[in-house]
Amino acid sequence: MKVSTRVEYGLIALTDIVLHSVEGESVSAPDISKRQHISQKYLEQILLLLRQAGFIHAQKGLRGGYVLACPPDRIALSDVLNALDQNILADMDPKEDPGTLGAVINRCFWDRINQNLNQYAKETKMSDFAEQCRNRADDAWDLYVI
Repeated sequence: MKVSTRVEYGLIALTDIVLHSVEGESVSAPDISKRQHISQKYLEQILLLLRQAGFIHAQKGLRGGYVLACPPDRIALSDVLNALDQNILADMDPKEDPGTLGAVINRCFWDRINQNLNQYAKETKMSDFAEQCRNRADDAWDLYVI
């Protein structure tokens, strides 16, 4: 499956905000850009999409940045994915003649993949997703220091 950079970076940006907005503190675009190695100009476009979808609010001022518009346990991963790309969770539409083996195999394979992806995305909240990411990052960065 190929995911657009808009979806990839949007999910990264929102997860970064969830992980770094302790007690409602704002997270700045330059900080996200630096931490995640995303062009700030492109990141701003993605943050605009997330803001328009109602996931984040922008705060102006010295300590400005982005904050979550609602608790992360009320944001479904499916809502985020659909806000960034309305086709990502859409069912595959086989282009082949429905009577061919290729079409049947595609339906069997892609229907199952789509069902699993949709179920996971609907059931998973951003709070859980961010915690999974934090745990994996912690595991990946375990260092032995003398």
